[in-house]
Amino acid sequence: MTTAVAPYPINLPLIASIVIAYANGEMIADAVLPRVTVSKAEFKYLVQSVADHFTVPDTRVGRKAKPNQVESNGTMETGSVFDYGLDEIVPVEDVRNAPEGVDPLALAAEFVMKLVTLDREVRVANTVFGAANHSNKLTLSGNSQWSDYTNSDPITAILTNLDTPIMRPNVAIFGRSVWTKLILHPKVIDYVNGKGGTSGGVTRQQLADALELEEILVGSAFVNTARKGQAMSLQRCWGKHAAFIYREIPAETTRSTTWGFTAQQGERISDAEFSKQLGGLEGGYQVRAGERLNELVTAPDLSFFFQNAIA
Repeated sequence: MTTAVAPYPINLPLIASIVIAYANGEMIADAVLPRVTVSKAEFKYLVQSVADHFTVPDTRVGRKAKPNQVESNGTMETGSVFDYGLDEIVPVEDVRNAPEGVDPLALAAEFVMKLVTLDREVRVANTVFGAANHSNKLTLSGNSQWSDYTNSDPITAILTNLDTPIMRPNVAIFGRSVWTKLILHPKVIDYVNGKGGTSGGVTRQQLADALELEEILVGSAFVNTARKGQAMSLQRCWGKHAAFIYREIPAETTRSTTWGFTAQQGERISDAEFSKQLGGLEGGYQVRAGERLNELVTAPDLSFFFQNAIA
């Protein structure tokens, strides 16, 4: 059997560079759960017993005695990455009719990677805004919700509860709707600006400094939640909640103290292949992009979660 030869050259280096470099400015998943490279699909990672780092043993040593022995009781768990990817079919006819300077295969690779990245954003949002992933949490309701400008006091709520985790969170994550309500809250403006007024708003850096945080991340991405064939129903990936986590950029999976991270095996996957069985009478190109990841929460006690922060 003779292998079908592509009627047009496939620029695999270009497709690979597009897939590897692709980044959507609306996405915050990589900042929330930093990536750590693992060498194999199955890997070990440390779930730490944070209390061990704060329990002081007797360190005094007698003149002829041995020092007391300590041991970290973190649990070494086994994890594995999962494959996430999509294909798009580009008919030969589309390549032939493309405007000069336009590479339909490159556009397909970018489109596919965009959807794979959006899927990751949804997974991370569900992880960060999943109450089960936080040991310290509070559900707001009624006049305690930050959308109630008359009765609620978000500054007091945040500052008080950030003292609860054994290591104070250094990163805040808000859904876009929560962030908009928060920065226009009179008590937030008064606390940050000290003007006693209720007009205007505050910036991320201003509020981060006021709350003694390294960074504030705001999730703004939309996702269509309707089933295929139904009318589009756009919703924010990041809901009406707020999470404060202790984030450390990990160098490896077995040594870092952080609320969570993402294990990544290898670079992103990219490929394009011609087949007579695809894309109509003349065949077409199957363009594939994806990655191997696993999002993990390794220290659920290093965070504080506000569920239903606004109405």
